[in-house]
Amino acid sequence: MKVLFSDPVRIEAQDSADYLDLECEGLGQVFEQNAQRVADLISRYPEAAAQERPGIHRILLHKFPYKLIYSIEGDTILILAVAHQHREPNYWVDRQSK
Repeated sequence: MKVLFSDPVRIEAQDSADYLDLECEGLGQVFEQNAQRVADLISRYPEAAAQERPGIHRILLHKFPYKLIYSIEGDTILILAVAHQHREPNYWVDRQSK
């Protein structure tokens, strides 16, 4: 399946990577690689992740306190958020398709 990161989600992921780079140089790149590996995993096994709410899945990133929130829209996986697990837990809800 095709995985689609919308522009706001790309910006969100880049902001997170930039912040991590401020903490430790190179950590942002590790974060981005991790997020891409998880997105690749989702594309192969879209239904395997736990549901955050009906029709919305979440999968945790390895070694980072972030999760990818996504929905399955036909043959596309729409990433709704690259969300920190401990900040504003439902800020992304208005992004889900109606």
